[in-house]
Amino acid sequence: MSSIHHKDIGTKQKALAINLNPQIYGSFAEIGAGQDVAANFFKAGASSGTIAKTMSAYDMTFSDAIYGVQTIKRYVSENRLISMLDHEYGLLIERLGVQRGESTTFFAFADTVSALNYHKTNDGHGWMGVRFQLEPNGPFNDVVLHVKLLDYDNNMQQQAVGVLGVNLIYACFYYHHIPPIFLLSLMDDLSSDRIQIDMIRFEGPDFSNVDNRLMSLHLVKYGFSDAAVFGPDGKNQQPSEVLHKKHTVVIRGRFRPLINVHLDMLNNGVKQFLQEPDVDKANVIVITELTLQALKERDADHTADIDEKDFLERVDILCTQGQTVLISNFHEYYKLVAYLSKITKLKLGVVMGYPNLEYIFSEEHYNDLQGGILESFATLFSRKVKLFIYPTLRDGVILNCLKFNPPAHLMDLYRYLIANNKIEDIRHYNENNLSVQTDKVLQLIKQGAEGWEQYVPAEVATMIKDRCLFGYACDVEPGKEDVKADNDGDGVVMDREG
Repeated sequence: MSSIHHKDIGTKQKALAINLNPQIYGSFAEIGAGQDVAANFFKAGASSGTIAKTMSAYDMTFSDAIYGVQTIKRYVSENRLISMLDHEYGLLIERLGVQRGESTTFFAFADTVSALNYHKTNDGHGWMGVRFQLEPNGPFNDVVLHVKLLDYDNNMQQQAVGVLGVNLIYACFYYHHIPPIFLLSLMDDLSSDRIQIDMIRFEGPDFSNVDNRLMSLHLVKYGFSDAAVFGPDGKNQQPSEVLHKKHTVVIRGRFRPLINVHLDMLNNGVKQFLQEPDVDKANVIVITELTLQALKERDADHTADIDEKDFLERVDILCTQGQTVLISNFHEYYKLVAYLSKITKLKLGVVMGYPNLEYIFSEEHYNDLQGGILESFATLFSRKVKLFIYPTLRDGVILNCLKFNPPAHLMDLYRYLIANNKIEDIRHYNENNLSVQTDKVLQLIKQGAEGWEQYVPAEVATMIKDRCLFGYACDVEPGKEDVKADNDGDGVVMDREG
């Protein structure tokens, strides 16, 4: 167990260190993309000290016979991975628990991977996980992740899976107590142009103080993925699993805090989206998005590191409102749409305020694109995307799509988008909300001014008061606060009582 990330330890050295540890013993089950994880342990030497069994149920019929029939025939899925871990770990305990349980920390490694096919017509990806003990006869923990394979060669993708698997097993036993180091070590001997990790989840008694929502944030913050998703229950989710074949409505904001304006925007935007003739009302998911840039906007220069306590305060409130949260590194809207369009081919709705409409028509934001604003619009306004614009009150005038005047040379383009039903005003909004600004509400909360509660949902106001969120000054019995925060940067969340 180490508190330092030893970046100079190579894949072979990690595998050998595991092999030479007399306590660590387990099995490997790998489906697809070769069996490169187990192969690394065999090649390192002394593998008999670690490997109880290796196998690959590559044929679907064999896989179903061993791990059970899938309700949905998707073999590269989290459900299949969990069934593999259940089966293989159960066999270890059943067959070896009495014999060597007093001196062994057992583990079961599993992966199910779809590497690049011969015709290169698929996207390589896979699920990988470890179920392991940290003490002999102790309870088990799970670490599960989803990886996207980016190499344009099947053998290279297999090799990347092999390295990642070794890194994962090594981290489980040597970096488990400091999740940020755990995460960073997964990229040892790899790079983000070879793989992306867009979901990771820590479960078990030894991870009881790990907030998996922070792990989602770290995946994006460290550049392991462009986006990460978690649900209202705080459980990390794989984006493709959540959004695949779904109509999606997304609203972007800082949500510091969530106020009535946000809900009015979202609720009315969703209502209008559901009225679109090409939208299946029973197959819609709503996403609230936080960008890394928005999480840094506490400071004028936006250069400060992300305050994880502040992040958790925002997402706690969003989760209580039943929101699925997307954390992204997409500063521009067209990048967000490009990402979502790769996952789902169904219609997308983007809910935004009038100032964001002004922003996307400002050409200086596209200087890095060869095609400038036209290149960005080709993505943003693809065939199945529509923007819903919430009005703004400015100098006593309500500004909406009808009053928007882009630069003269873009006016025909704007008219084209309006005429082709790509942009639409949000109707039936609450006009009283137009004079309310998030920053002013936040200031009132910090000052403890009377009446701020009227600007936020009732349950949000209660939560802010009970938990002293967003700088709200409240009297709390010493040692009894329940505000969760990662106070020492180790990725572990502790209650104030602890």
